[in-house]
Amino acid sequence: MKRLQILIGKIIVKLLHLMKRNAGNLPGIVLWHISRHKAVSMFKVDCPIIAVTGTNGKTSVTNCIAQLFERSGKTIITNREGNNLDTGICSLLLRHCDMKGRVKADYLILETDESHVPVVYSQLKLDTLIVLDFFRDQLDRNGEMETLIQKINGFCKTFEGNLILNGDDPNTARLGRANPANKNVKYFHAEPYKFASDKVYEASEGRFCPFCGEALVYDYYQYSHIGKFRCEKCGFGDYEPYMTASGIDLDKPVFSADGHQYTPKLNSIYNVYNMTAVASAAKLYGISQSVTDSVISSYTVKNGRMENFMLGDRKTTLNLAKNPVGANMTLRVMNEMQGEKELLFVLNDNIADGLDVSWIWDINFTVFERVTRVVTSGTRAYDIAVRIKCSGYDASKIVVRPDLDKAVEELASTPGRKFVIANYTAVQPTRSALKRYITKHGGKTE
Repeated sequence: MKRLQILIGKIIVKLLHLMKRNAGNLPGIVLWHISRHKAVSMFKVDCPIIAVTGTNGKTSVTNCIAQLFERSGKTIITNREGNNLDTGICSLLLRHCDMKGRVKADYLILETDESHVPVVYSQLKLDTLIVLDFFRDQLDRNGEMETLIQKINGFCKTFEGNLILNGDDPNTARLGRANPANKNVKYFHAEPYKFASDKVYEASEGRFCPFCGEALVYDYYQYSHIGKFRCEKCGFGDYEPYMTASGIDLDKPVFSADGHQYTPKLNSIYNVYNMTAVASAAKLYGISQSVTDSVISSYTVKNGRMENFMLGDRKTTLNLAKNPVGANMTLRVMNEMQGEKELLFVLNDNIADGLDVSWIWDINFTVFERVTRVVTSGTRAYDIAVRIKCSGYDASKIVVRPDLDKAVEELASTPGRKFVIANYTAVQPTRSALKRYITKHGGKTE
């Protein structure tokens, strides 16, 4: 029966490839139904599996870790395209297994949706779980953040593999106490950077100790609820870091970890945390320092994640923001840059985005510095315009252009530095609109 089901799955993969489709999810959906929701258990995987999860940063960290092993000469299987639900992971394994469901590789490195960690790894043996952060995201699909944390916490109660946690996120660090018998818990940490503060300026979820309810005390906040915290009542937050990022200078950019200096291409504190997670994985698996240096120093994100374009002579940075923290981080990068600049915000409310766009009210637009004009676009262009106006920003400087091409034309109609924020289903259409402008008026994709 299993062989027949795998054969059906492989036929679907082949047909989709003939139709020039990537077969990223549909084969897994079909197999999921005919196997009565146990599709992942069909596969026999003997190599170590490394999973990366969390609200933000999964794709970057997964791709970097994949590069670590590839450059070390290992054969890996990874879901570079995303497809991080159980059906997407099932589709990936279908493409790489034999008719008996055997998957051969040195390592599986899998980006995994937070809510699907218990689903997938109740059926596959997991070697290492890396948890980056937890923020409110897609509320109509995921529910409140605590729901996700409890799901993963339940899995961690019996997990005895390596657990690499962001020790500066109390919502992530709490997982380290889920299984007191697990001696393989490791935390990564970052010392304060130039713009760290003693007050929180954004929506924050990490205010109280999850164990005793006492208000957490922060030495500093890096962004949102990420920072050095402690509970003065029960001691939560008192741990020895496995990896610490220090000497952070985003102007260069540069940071050090374990005595080695790295020069990442992306200059954000958010990226420093991601790369510290990568360095932690490299240390755990004995990756050579030269390989780790080369991966961290060369990794850059395209596909709408801090991607740069030249609209004529106007430098423009596009970034995906699917939740308040993603938007706030882009605003931070923008505000920390000297000189005047303009912003295009593209907001959609398609099913993949989540129909509930109330999350925009958790974005802190009051921190705008030297932002001389805002253009809004997307299916909810007027909603984001109203939100920005209600933050106290001058309404006469807000231009609403629901049509994307017209929005890009409007953005580029004035000189100066430009930033673009687009949510999930908006980011690829926005990239296309930017490229159409370049084709028509000149410029380039960097």
